[in-house]
Amino acid sequence: MKKVICSEKAPGAIGPYSQAIEANGMVFVSGQLPIDEATGLMAEGIEAQARQSLENVKHILGAAGLEMAHIVKTTVFLADMSLFAEMNKVYATYFEGACPARSAVAVKALPKDALVEIECIAAR
Repeated sequence: MKKVICSEKAPGAIGPYSQAIEANGMVFVSGQLPIDEATGLMAEGIEAQARQSLENVKHILGAAGLEMAHIVKTTVFLADMSLFAEMNKVYATYFEGACPARSAVAVKALPKDALVEIECIAAR
């Protein structure tokens, strides 16, 4: 059985997908672009974009009754690997202690010309 998770504090899905799905105690959060739901605008610069993507993840997890500490795996998609160090600096501020497993990959392009998109899996 799966349950749709949705937060009004994060941008809504712009296609045929859900912000997150919970199944068997695991919450799978779709890739979050750095769009501020309140303004509909995308932050500028990799640090601001990484922060906004992670805030969107945080809001969606909150709708599921979870926190960032529940994340077991993240995937970070970057427009260019030269952005990794700056993204990583912001990313590190969202986790304490046992950080989640992570993959970071450069992709040819991201939706809306974003510099970063972050998805995750969390466990209850």
